[in-house]
Amino acid sequence: MEAFDQPWKRINEGSVGAYWGVYDVKRQPKFAFTSPIVGVPEWRLLAGISIVIGIITFAMLLIDGKTLQNRGRSFLAIVAFLAATGGVWIIYTYYQQYMTISSIIVGILMIIGIIGVTLVLLTEAHEWAEAIWLQKWRRPFTPIQMQDEDLPMVSVHVPAYNEPPEMMIQTLNALARLDYPYYEVIVIDNNTKDPAIWQPVEAHCATLGCRFRFFHRDPLPGFKAGALNFALAQTAPEAVVIAAIDSDYQVSPLWLRDLTPQFARPEVAIVQAPQDYYDDKENLFKAMCYAEYKGFFYIGMQTRNERNAIIQHGTMTMVRKSALQEVGGWSEWCITEDAELGLKIFAQGYEATYIAKSYGQGVMPDTFIDFKKQRFRWAYGAVQVMRHHAGILFFGPGKTKLTTGQRYHFIAGWLPWMADSLNMLFTLAAIGWSIAMIYAPLKFDPPLVILSSMPLMLFSFKMAKMIYLYRTRVGASITQTAASALAGLSLSHTISMAILQGIFTKSKPFFRTPKMEEAHALHKALLSAREEGLIMLALWLSAYGVAIKQGTGASDLLVWIIVLLILSIPYLAAVVVSLISGFSWLPSSLIRNRIKLEKTA
Repeated sequence: MEAFDQPWKRINEGSVGAYWGVYDVKRQPKFAFTSPIVGVPEWRLLAGISIVIGIITFAMLLIDGKTLQNRGRSFLAIVAFLAATGGVWIIYTYYQQYMTISSIIVGILMIIGIIGVTLVLLTEAHEWAEAIWLQKWRRPFTPIQMQDEDLPMVSVHVPAYNEPPEMMIQTLNALARLDYPYYEVIVIDNNTKDPAIWQPVEAHCATLGCRFRFFHRDPLPGFKAGALNFALAQTAPEAVVIAAIDSDYQVSPLWLRDLTPQFARPEVAIVQAPQDYYDDKENLFKAMCYAEYKGFFYIGMQTRNERNAIIQHGTMTMVRKSALQEVGGWSEWCITEDAELGLKIFAQGYEATYIAKSYGQGVMPDTFIDFKKQRFRWAYGAVQVMRHHAGILFFGPGKTKLTTGQRYHFIAGWLPWMADSLNMLFTLAAIGWSIAMIYAPLKFDPPLVILSSMPLMLFSFKMAKMIYLYRTRVGASITQTAASALAGLSLSHTISMAILQGIFTKSKPFFRTPKMEEAHALHKALLSAREEGLIMLALWLSAYGVAIKQGTGASDLLVWIIVLLILSIPYLAAVVVSLISGFSWLPSSLIRNRIKLEKTA
């Protein structure tokens, strides 16, 4: 102990050398010499600030929360006040340091990070509460019965590119079995070069009768959206509803009969059923993917439907033809043209209806690379939509009819993906900081314990939410829940890269696929997750280096090492899932008890 703090000693003794004094650098005593020592003299002020922020946050969470049960309100209150207290405490603790230019810069970045983590935490908590503790569903799916003569005509559009003809034939046969009086099927094959692929499909359409029409166009710009716009132009004039399915989907015979009566309400422009898959028992990898998909369709989509804010996805969707034409058709500039279409239709004041029941099944990605490509496209497309429609999403009503609830769900729904991109930047910064701690231990100390614990708290909260909701809302077993968590975590790096590319580029995304046609299964698996594996090793080596160089005796060092190991979990998950995908002979029976297809409230 010394008389006065001496910040200049930080150079030779590390940051602790600046705080040995009884008096601070301004010659003020750090504590009263004649009264009990209070660790935080300003605790009353800090508590008051936390309470005010907590009340404001809690009030915002309860906006439009009239159907929330008291348990849900209590849960949100606890989360709001804990988040406010944690944020105030982190800023106060950091402020007690002697500030330098570098510490001020780090402090500003820290505040931005706290705001981001808090927003993600609150949106996750809000979805958790609304998925479990609702008094009743505000917009439940209500079946409508109609006589055959009153049913609207439906034009079913099936875009295809270079698809196996035997798979396409199964899709068309299922459409031929539809129990519906008035419909047509338009198959548009765009840009497939090999006639041996598309000609068998054309011939099979001819055998199914006049309801089925086949078109092959090469070249046809616009990718899938271009094909759908071409099909729209070929649609029968009397068609009222456009239905779209992917080329691998085998629909239920009751799909149109059960769902098209919803269009009897003129305000309804979209009727959506979930995506589903029939190959989940093929191997362990696909069983894991199947478990991961369920969370979106049986949790997220149902809570979004409460505020008429579902994400329209391009298969198993039906849209009113006049509404589709009103918004200019499918957008060919966007690789998630389905989600973008839904947002445009909502902006015109129309409603969507969602039913959490499977009416068709397709196939899942065969490899981890394909799984990553699919999620990359979804995340990149989300950024495209947000950039293009930033005006109606972020800057007030204007000419749009989007409601506050719709804006909230579109932004909040994509916020965790934005957080993934920031988390990757934090991970790279953590590796760099750890290297500095190893080679210059007197100049670089571990971050404050409470600051280091932020990613730990967010990770723990998200895992707890996923486990609880999968068990209660999806009806998944413990094994399925673990499989879903592993598959979801394995995509974190892919989502991060997609978001960053979406922010800094405008053209179609580029997803680098390693050349591995002749590689062994193990080699293929490792190549599929090569970036994730390298970052995982970097985090492990950073943790090991810090432990060897500085030890683990101090709490801040121990917490920092734990943080590095926690940060490596998503990258480890990617390597594990890639290995499982590489050895696709592993039976899906390792994940027993298939997830229930329907979980109604």
